Amino acid sequence: MFSSVVRNRFQPARVATSSIASSTIRSLASVAAPADKQKLIVFDTTLRDGEQSPGVTLTTEEKIEIAKQLSRLGVDVCEAGFPIASPGDFEAVQRIAKEVGPIIGNRKSGKPMRIAGLARATQTDIARCFDAVKHAPLHRIHTFLATSDIHLKYKLKITRAECITRARAAVAFAKSIGCNDIEFSTEDAGRSERAFLCEVLAEVIAAGATTLNIPDTVGYNVPEEYGAMIKYLIQHTEGAEKAIWSTHCHNDLGLATANSLSGIMNGARQVECTINGIGERAGNTSLEEVIMTLHTHPKYYPVYHDLDTTQIYMSSQLVTKKSGMVIQPNKAIVGANAFAHESGIHQDGVLKHKETYEIIQPQTIGLPSNSLVLGKLSGRNAFRQRIEQILGSSSMYAEKLASNPQAFELLFASFKKLADVKKGGLNEQDLYALLDDQFNIQASGKETYRLKSVQVVSGNGVQSMATVSLTDLSRATVHEDGTVEGAVERMDAATGEGAVHSIFRSINRLTGMRNVLASYEVKAVTEGSDSLGRVVVRVHENGGDASDEAAPKYADNLEGSAYQDKEVYQGTGTDADVLIASAKAYINAINRLISTKQARDAAAEQHHGEVVDGVKKEGAAAV
Repeated sequence: MFSSVVRNRFQPARVATSSIASSTIRSLASVAAPADKQKLIVFDTTLRDGEQSPGVTLTTEEKIEIAKQLSRLGVDVCEAGFPIASPGDFEAVQRIAKEVGPIIGNRKSGKPMRIAGLARATQTDIARCFDAVKHAPLHRIHTFLATSDIHLKYKLKITRAECITRARAAVAFAKSIGCNDIEFSTEDAGRSERAFLCEVLAEVIAAGATTLNIPDTVGYNVPEEYGAMIKYLIQHTEGAEKAIWSTHCHNDLGLATANSLSGIMNGARQVECTINGIGERAGNTSLEEVIMTLHTHPKYYPVYHDLDTTQIYMSSQLVTKKSGMVIQPNKAIVGANAFAHESGIHQDGVLKHKETYEIIQPQTIGLPSNSLVLGKLSGRNAFRQRIEQILGSSSMYAEKLASNPQAFELLFASFKKLADVKKGGLNEQDLYALLDDQFNIQASGKETYRLKSVQVVSGNGVQSMATVSLTDLSRATVHEDGTVEGAVERMDAATGEGAVHSIFRSINRLTGMRNVLASYEVKAVTEGSDSLGRVVVRVHENGGDASDEAAPKYADNLEGSAYQDKEVYQGTGTDADVLIASAKAYINAINRLISTKQARDAAAEQHHGEVVDGVKKEGAAAV
């Protein structure tokens, strides 16, 4: 009876590709530009619009890491942030411009990624934006102003004539300070009158705008309607041929990708999108969906792109791990079920010929294989060779390992520990999980606390108790070879309503923190009861009196104003024992909280130092 009600999930083995096969896939992933097609500019706004997703907070280091991966992916324009929003956002955009802007490695175009910043249609915003992005060899100011009557009347409280004047002045000012690449967006264009849009756009073209973005800001349009609007604007706007037309669609009705593709068919030659489609409310156009649609229909669309599709999966996983935005299993292209087949008819067809039910090969997007690759008897050289074979030379992890030899030794130690527990051997997904865990610690800023040990007594009908030992590195010196001087070991115990609760209470007592636990998620990395477990937690500070006795509370209403007004810090941890993974994740979140506050305090102090007796020093960003 049991077997009759349990369905066996069939997922064909993803065969590990050799170096020759990998290079072949990469060459197919970015085909040569057809003579009869035009280049599609891929504008990624994951770091700006994507970060506006409720609960998403990225540190400067995380933004830089994602920006580097976007460059490897081949993205043409990276909107790195909103520089006027805060000193931290300004620093992130500026550092991306300086550190990522010049990179040309693994880019088919041979040109570096263009770095853009967002600015409202005011001189202060635009000047601040230019100060942040100007350090990149290729840079852009992206300014915007609402054009729908509902926005003009209720939000901006201005007339149409005033809207035209502001838009023209904003673009002219951006041009006057030395920026030659200026994008102008007509916010809520999807609900704006087309004739008025033509007036506004003609004025900004004359003032120097080089890209015209037509956003469906609230996800209101349907594909035929949005495509027709793009076509109308191109045909009826004076000077339309002088600018590149762009789409920016939100997914409130689930039509963002369809609307963007309709815009492309009707003349748009830039598409604005995010990795995994993250963003405000229901999200944005999904980059991977647009690119793989063009990839599977090379003869249908009048455009080509320069992206390396084998970097899609890596980009998707990086964004979901850093943002905490979980990918739904049935998400197109990158979801866990995207290449899984459960129906018996489908399984039979795929076994006979994959193209019966698979229109995309998993390797085309860089999906790791689940075939076994290493076991507990594998030595250091075999481990190194396998890591190099999997990563190649163009991945973010390959660069990190090359620049930090000590990281490999720590990674190998983690591998041997896991191999002793996981008797069936480790596959590529396990190795990626170990890499994630290793480098996630480093990407969280300064490691103030490090987990040493956890011991838990728990069970049915008994009070749970956890004893946690931490290494306090707040005043320690960590050398390049990984050795530490001046660290202090701390140990404490606490009881709680369950094993995880008691662990978190112990950590709170040790660190003196009082946090609200906004969310807690645990997921197996691969199949099997001995799989690695990945835990993701989000916490924010409690405004009440601090007490090391306090247990982390759980916020039931994540969408409430009380939650949204708090800055959320995410932590992740991976281990074969989910309780240890939980402790790692919680400590990781605390380290991130401490590091962010320290960086913010330092930035505020520096900003304060730029002003003496009310007069800003030379070089300070001000208009």
